[in-house]
Amino acid sequence: MAVLRIVSYNIHKGRSAMGARESLSALRLGLYGLRPDLLFLQEVQGRNERESILDAQHESLGAALGMGVCYGCNVVHAQTDHGNAFLSRHPILSYENQDISDHRLEQRGLLHATILVDETLVHCIVVHLGLFAGGRSRQIHALVERIKRLVPAEDPLLIAGDFNDWTNRLAPLFVKQLGLYEVFALSPQGLTARQLPLRKTVRRLGSSLRGLYVPKPLSEAVYELGVDGAARGTPPPRTFPAAFPWLRLDRIYQRGFAVRNARVLHGNPWRQLSDHVPIFAELELP
Repeated sequence: MAVLRIVSYNIHKGRSAMGARESLSALRLGLYGLRPDLLFLQEVQGRNERESILDAQHESLGAALGMGVCYGCNVVHAQTDHGNAFLSRHPILSYENQDISDHRLEQRGLLHATILVDETLVHCIVVHLGLFAGGRSRQIHALVERIKRLVPAEDPLLIAGDFNDWTNRLAPLFVKQLGLYEVFALSPQGLTARQLPLRKTVRRLGSSLRGLYVPKPLSEAVYELGVDGAARGTPPPRTFPAAFPWLRLDRIYQRGFAVRNARVLHGNPWRQLSDHVPIFAELELP
């Protein structure tokens, strides 16, 4: 039995939430304190010829955390490039970056790595999907096709990253087609009150708008299925913007694991290090 500490994080190219200053040094220290086994990172700069401190961010983090690393470059400019990165304390056996760009103005990729945890092969995919619904739909189709083609049904699978899916339309597809579950839907505590900043504000707003509210049918209100197949209305967490998380953009999906806990890392220092806050989960591999 292995327990994996997993973090998914859009690091905003190593700059603070508003982009005014470098935050990679503090981010490196914050991640070190989490003692992660696997890191699924988005908006990582592999090259920055303007600011050397922001160059080769995946290598810098890998060296500081003592983790193996692979990088998938998606966007190339004259002096910089960026993409997704995957870091692991377990051996990385292989990796491939698949271009899933929907148009020239928005370059996206799937970084697919395989690792060995004890003697079990685990597939790990880092994603950062597009901003437009039509593009995300086609990118999800490419993701599903890749998994069905390359990932055996019996192999454990992790997919994490920035899905840009604030309407949460993707979960039913994952559940039905791939047997995947979002970690908060299976976490013993779900989204607790501690993990829900704005709770009082939202309650007050809800009270003032209650007369205008029309309840959705149960079939539309269910976000995921529970571990026993029963419906559980736990939505993914709010992760953006970091200072005032409201949109549900970041996810960790899993297959073949037991979820020990899942939480969003709100507050300091995380709200200052990027425009997103990270998601942390502990998953048990039987």
